[in-house]
Formats: sequence, structure tokens, C-alpha cells
Amino acid sequence: MIRIGWIGCGTHAAEMLLPQLVRLDVRLAAVCDANPQRLAAVADRYGVTARYTNAEALIAHPGLDAIGMAVGPALHASAGQAALARGLAVFMEKPPAPTAQAAQALAEAARRAGRPCVVGFMKRYSSANRIAGNILRGPEFGPAASLLGEYMTAPTYFTGDPDYTGFLLHHCVHAMDLVPWLMGEPVASVQARQHTLAPGKLLLHVGFGFASGALATVVMGTHQSRGTPMEWWQVMGDHRRVEMRNVHEVRYYRNPPFKALDPAATLDPAQDALVWEPNLTAAANEDHKGYHALLAAFLARVRGEPSDAPDIADGVRAMQVLEAMIRAMASGSAERPG
Repeated sequence: MIRIGWIGCGTHAAEMLLPQLVRLDVRLAAVCDANPQRLAAVADRYGVTARYTNAEALIAHPGLDAIGMAVGPALHASAGQAALARGLAVFMEKPPAPTAQAAQALAEAARRAGRPCVVGFMKRYSSANRIAGNILRGPEFGPAASLLGEYMTAPTYFTGDPDYTGFLLHHCVHAMDLVPWLMGEPVASVQARQHTLAPGKLLLHVGFGFASGALATVVMGTHQSRGTPMEWWQVMGDHRRVEMRNVHEVRYYRNPPFKALDPAATLDPAQDALVWEPNLTAAANEDHKGYHALLAAFLARVRGEPSDAPDIADGVRAMQVLEAMIRAMASGSAERPG
């Protein structure tokens, strides 16, 4: 059983990550948070007696195999380096660091240590996205030609952040990983247009270019209620299209014939549209957001088993694309990642 120490007991860790982690074959051996109340709440919930208010002290806890953390980009970078230096495997939420350069330093530390450093890009594991990804990589679909996306959020967290750093690092970085993952190739260039509706309400239209000639456009912003659908993706190939809505619906369109003048018309599974939605009434502990599958992939990596877990190299590339987008917002020109 893998013994893991966890840094960060905020709402996201307590309600999203840790409940999925403890479903797996792990022992939560130690926890850490600078806030004593949050620390006690999580430690009491899981019966953990080893409690720390300092990340370095937790990393030095004897007998650990791995460290998990959901704190912030600066602490991800510093604590990740410290854990890797002790030979521990690392899972960290995104973003992995405040800059691409700092993320690259983490990647080099992971290489030196020979230990995995996995980044929390759970969008790859959301049920709808994972189904779509399998379709896109299947032999039937062919090369992806274009992507359209929408990934919105509310101004709640960003009104007091005039440079929108939190929005860019914690929200937009998901798209910087998901877009090339869906398209099946790295981003070659980024363009961005922006419009501020009011303080804290930013709209971005971001264009991504690829070496193959494929194109992607994603709308991101902070001016939609989180009570409305927040996320939509569409990838088109040649006479094929797959759409994912709000991580819980997939529609796959092929090249069906017109039906109106055919008295024998029916629904042909070989060419008509296919639709998937989860059965949310089923009595099963499923996780359509993807955290359980992501953490399972991390633990497989820790055990040395085959795993598709997004690692720190993916984190570096996402940060490079994000920084190219930020440069494009300022320059008005296409910018290249890296």
C-alpha cells in the first residue's frame, strides 16, 4: 500500500481530491495545512494523527512513498522540488508553478530523482472528454481539422485581481493542456483578443495554430454565472464531428444520408449520430469530473506501472502555451510557446 502525505486541506482538496484518493489503495499517512482548523477537520475525517503546519516538515515525515498537494503555484514549485529531492513521487494540482521556467526546473528535478511528478489536468479524465479522446484517436475519425471551445467562469474570484493572474493560472491553464490533448499535436502559435466588460469581467477569444495546419478557437472569460453550463468543446475532422458539453454529454456525428425521402429510413449505428450521457440515478460512486481516474493514474505511475498520467513535462508545455497567450494579449500578434 502506498503511503502518501498530503499538503493543503482547503475546500478543493477536502471535497474533490481526498475523497477520491482514499477510494484507492493508499494510506493517508500525514497531512499538512497552515490553517489549524482546516488541518484538524481533514485529519479527523480520515483518522490521521501525523499533522503538520509546515510543508517541509511533512515532506520529512518518515516512511512516505509520495506527496500530494493542492496549494498554490509557488508552493507547488518549492515543495515539489523538496519532495523530489527526497526521492518521493509527487502529485500536484495545476498550475505546477508560477512560470514555465519554474515548471521546467521541476521537470529537471523529477528527471534527476527518477521519480514521477504528475500534474492535476483532470479534464483529460472527465467522462465526456475521455470518450471523445478515444474517438478522436481511433482509426475511423482521421486527422482533427479544427476545435471550437468555450470555458467560462464567474467574476467571483477575480474582481479584486486587476491583472487576472488567478484566472489565467488556475482557470485558463486547463485549456492550454486540453486543446493540444484533444487535437493530438502540440500548439505551434497562439493569438488572443480581449475585451473587459467591467472590472473583473474579462473576455478572451484565443486562437491556436498547429504545425499540421489545423486551427482552434477557445472563448474564455469571467462573466458567466457558475450556475450555468460552463464548458463546451467541438472537434471536427473530415465529415466527422464530436462535441462534449459540460463534461457529461458526448455527441458524435458522422456522414449520415438525408432521411426525408427514404421510406425505409432508420437509425444506422454505422453512420448516424451517437449520443452518450451518464445515468446519474445509478447507485454508483462514479466521478465524471475525472479526479478518481487521474489519481489512479498517478498511483499507477508511482508503482512503475503503465500510466497515461499527465506529468510535469505536460505541465511545462501548458505553462509555455499560457505564457504565449499572455504575450499575445499584450502584443496583439501571434506568439510561439517556449
